[in-house]
Amino acid sequence: MDSVRCQVSVLLLFVIWSQTADVGMGSPGWWYLAVGPQFSSLAASNAGGQGRRWPVVCSSIPGLVPRQIRYCRKFHEIMPFVADGTKLGIRECQHQFRGRRWNCTTVQGQVSIFGPVLDRGNISTTPKTLPRPRAGDSILGPAVNRASREAAFVHAITSAGVAYSVTKACAEGTSPDCGCDNRHKGPPGEGWRWGGCSEDVLFGTKFSRDFVDARIRGRRDGRSAMDRHNNEAGRQSIMKNLQLKCKCHGLSGSCEIKTCWWAQPDFRTVGNVLKDKYDSASEMAVERHRKPSGMVDSLYPRYSFFKAPGKDDLIYFEVSPNFCEPNNSTGSLGTKGRECNITSQGIDGCQLMCCGRGWNTRTEMRTEKCHCQFHWCCYVTCQECQKKHQVHTCK
Repeated sequence: MDSVRCQVSVLLLFVIWSQTADVGMGSPGWWYLAVGPQFSSLAASNAGGQGRRWPVVCSSIPGLVPRQIRYCRKFHEIMPFVADGTKLGIRECQHQFRGRRWNCTTVQGQVSIFGPVLDRGNISTTPKTLPRPRAGDSILGPAVNRASREAAFVHAITSAGVAYSVTKACAEGTSPDCGCDNRHKGPPGEGWRWGGCSEDVLFGTKFSRDFVDARIRGRRDGRSAMDRHNNEAGRQSIMKNLQLKCKCHGLSGSCEIKTCWWAQPDFRTVGNVLKDKYDSASEMAVERHRKPSGMVDSLYPRYSFFKAPGKDDLIYFEVSPNFCEPNNSTGSLGTKGRECNITSQGIDGCQLMCCGRGWNTRTEMRTEKCHCQFHWCCYVTCQECQKKHQVHTCK
């Protein structure tokens, strides 16, 4: 009996901790699926077919709210692809911001992978028996503490990553819960017919919506409204960029008839679309008003002469820091030591990247392929050459 009481107490402590951690921090705990032992545990449980381990694994992931834990248990075969999608979104974020002062840096060994860059505040009530996340713990650092453009992009790209990865996994037949989309969209065209496996984007986006938005569903604060909007904008970037792919059939490749199906765009395309949305994100204002059911925050465009954002646009309501100098409270790591492009006039150029502090120049030798020759048929041989390169880094 004592052991049962102990187990119940530990479970209650975990539920309280995961809820308070999630409420106190701006970045959702499910991002932790992308790092740490949870990712390998999910894959191992799925590969081994040991469904009985899932309740333990799902409950041990920090930051999941009860609804997400239930969803994890119900769709345990899909959860590794949720982790894959989260990692995919983070990698794409780092690619898109590789030449920016804030480059989507992850902070290893923290509960919330983006740090205070995305977090909203400290955790005030955490059981002492469980690890206490530090203020702003997030693998991307404190910079997503604010309701900023950076926070908007990260929410959009990670929710898109989950939808993308789950949809792709379904089309590949890796889960009995989903498969191809047999709801043909529209009549076939001249010279072609529906065939192949159309990717079920509706299932993937719904899964992303149900799982990713679980922690903010029903919340009435302005930040939750912003996160819900940007999560959906990420999913819309997939829905609005589906590609019709076709394959020819006929004697000697004559293409007498084609079979066609819907496919997701390359995820780099999704990243490019959302990066454009980041650059043109709409600044909002927050208005708090009373309703019979309580206080509610509403978002509206700060500047009426701009076009109101659509559901595929990104929104924010707090100005980003300049990220020039290290600042623990904002999550800025500064740009000291960052490599810059001496020939660029853009944000990746040394003048802007280094915030006017100047830069250092050094020469280093790099090994490159050279004197390549094509041989019939069919291969290429190259030599390796040492070349001098100038590298410029911010002071």
